[in-house]
Amino acid sequence: MKSIYKSILVFVFLLSTQVSTFAQCAMCRAGIENNVSNGETTIGAGLNMGILYLLSMPYLLALVLGYLWYRNAKKRKGKFLFHGEKF
Repeated sequence: MKSIYKSILVFVFLLSTQVSTFAQCAMCRAGIENNVSNGETTIGAGLNMGILYLLSMPYLLALVLGYLWYRNAKKRKGKFLFHGEKF
């Protein structure tokens, strides 16, 4: 049980340390370069945060669904065990 908590903790730590990495597709990069050449420099930071937000949502959804599945499986298993009896 402790290994599950340790692995989740390591996973969250690795996700939190990668926030400083930014990626852009070719079209986004072209749009930002066009805006920078026109003098507007603030759009790049917002676009990078939007990309990171969209990237994190599938992982967060998988984590929540995995937790709910684990919790329900644990409840079901506890319901069918007879304490003190051998099969």
